[in-house]
Amino acid sequence: MSVVLWILQAVLAVVFLAVGGLKLAKPKEGLLPTMGVLAAYRPLSIKAIGLSEVLGAVGLILPPLVGMSDLVPWAAFGLACVMVAAMIAHGEHDEWKKVAPPAGLLLLALVVMYGRSAHLPL
Repeated sequence: MSVVLWILQAVLAVVFLAVGGLKLAKPKEGLLPTMGVLAAYRPLSIKAIGLSEVLGAVGLILPPLVGMSDLVPWAAFGLACVMVAAMIAHGEHDEWKKVAPPAGLLLLALVVMYGRSAHLPL
C-alpha cells in the first residue's frame, strides 16, 4: 500500500506543481483562455490559490523525506479543500463538465489523506 500512496502523492504533486505554478507565473489574462472560471477572481486571489496548490504539492513530498510524515495527511487535506472550492466555482459558473477533474483530484487527495493518517492516533 505504501508504494501506491507514494505514486498517488507523486501524481498529485506533479499536477498541483504544474497548475499552481502556472497560476503563480502567468498574469490573470494569460490564464483565462484555459481557466475561464478565474475571470471572477482578483489577480491576488489567483496567486493565493496557486501558492496554496504549490505548497500542498511540496507538503506531499518533502515531509516524509525529512522525517515528518505526519504532515502529509494535512497537505492532502488542504489540497482536498482547494478541490472542493474548485468544484463549487465551476458549478456556480455552470461549467459542469469541468467539475470532473477537480473531483478526481479530490478523490486522490482523500485516498492519500486516509492512507497516510491510518497510523496516526485519533
